[in-house]
Amino acid sequence: MAIPLSLFLLVFSFLAPSIFSASPVQDPEQVVRQVNESIRNATAARRKLGFLSCGTGNPIDDCWRCDPKWAKNRKRLADCGIGFGKRAIGGRNGKFYVVTDPSDRDPVNPKPGTLRHAVIQDKPLWIIFARDMVIKLKAELLMNSFKTIDGRGVSVHIAYGQCITIQYATNIIIHGINIHDCKRGGNLYVRDSPTHYGWRTTSDGDGVSIFGSSNVWVDHCSLSNCNDGLIDAIHGSSAITISNNYMTHHDKVMLLGHSDSYTQDKNMQVTIAFNHFGEGLVQRMPRCRHGYFHVVNNDYTHWIMYAIGGSANPTINSQGNRFLAPDKMNNKEVTKRENTPRKKWKKWNWRSRGDLMLNGAFFTPSGTGALSSYAKASSLSARPSSLVSSVTAGAGALVCRKGRRC
Repeated sequence: MAIPLSLFLLVFSFLAPSIFSASPVQDPEQVVRQVNESIRNATAARRKLGFLSCGTGNPIDDCWRCDPKWAKNRKRLADCGIGFGKRAIGGRNGKFYVVTDPSDRDPVNPKPGTLRHAVIQDKPLWIIFARDMVIKLKAELLMNSFKTIDGRGVSVHIAYGQCITIQYATNIIIHGINIHDCKRGGNLYVRDSPTHYGWRTTSDGDGVSIFGSSNVWVDHCSLSNCNDGLIDAIHGSSAITISNNYMTHHDKVMLLGHSDSYTQDKNMQVTIAFNHFGEGLVQRMPRCRHGYFHVVNNDYTHWIMYAIGGSANPTINSQGNRFLAPDKMNNKEVTKRENTPRKKWKKWNWRSRGDLMLNGAFFTPSGTGALSSYAKASSLSARPSSLVSSVTAGAGALVCRKGRRC
């Protein structure tokens, strides 16, 4: 049976992202077959889950936000990851830990019921919060592996002190937290497990610092105004997804790769998807070195210097983003190659496919377009840039109420 054009367009715009790609399918019959197959698969999946899709086109949100019983099914979030960090399960296989105390008086002997006491445990934990709270950390929050920090249902701020450090850890999920006004600090002892504590020198003051870690997912957080980066990943970190975050009022937003000389970062793979880069941002959204970076379906509504930059021959695959350039004529370019002559950076594989350029924005591509290189920098199928408004509409920490869809 033929599908009416209006119905086809409606269905096509809200299908699971698997059928969208940078290259349009040329055979109309093949498109129809793909549509019908996707409808069947989506219907089967919804029946299995027991509730209808929200239809936002954001695959993470459509996976869990429709469920009015999300508070009872919190750990379902661990099955909703996308991109290079999609295998991060956090504390899915552990018990719930309820944070009841926002204090952080003793980083060596943290009080039970505090966030620090929760994250240092040597077993998987899904960490939730008893009520709204502002947590001012006396020292870096050193996370142990297999932890989820889940702020849904309350308003949690980690602010005005030091913030989150993920060092030599794996399987971390940070979701639904407000992270802002992070300060430098250190030169004190800090516990990182029930059996170990050590001396910490001065920290940089990042919102989230990822160091030598893998399978990390930072989702639906609101980040702003930290001393150094909002989210930095260095020293061989990989398998990272940064998604659905709302970032504002900051200079050096995101650093991915330690230094030009630190070649251990050459295997880094990071997905940056469905984020809103908002007001008051200057540069580094992100700034990349050495590895493979998929920048997909983000909304860039503000930058002062540039949006995406890098050095040391990173591969950058930009797809389906919306770039709104500033009014200043000298800052329309999305891209910036740092401290590198053109004869070198012209070989770097940087490309833009399906990006929407507004107010004179432009992306300077480079490289030979080697498929093998871009394959390493591809982590999910891009949605059309025309859908960026809908897929990023919920960026940042959500206001979720128990018993209702989030």
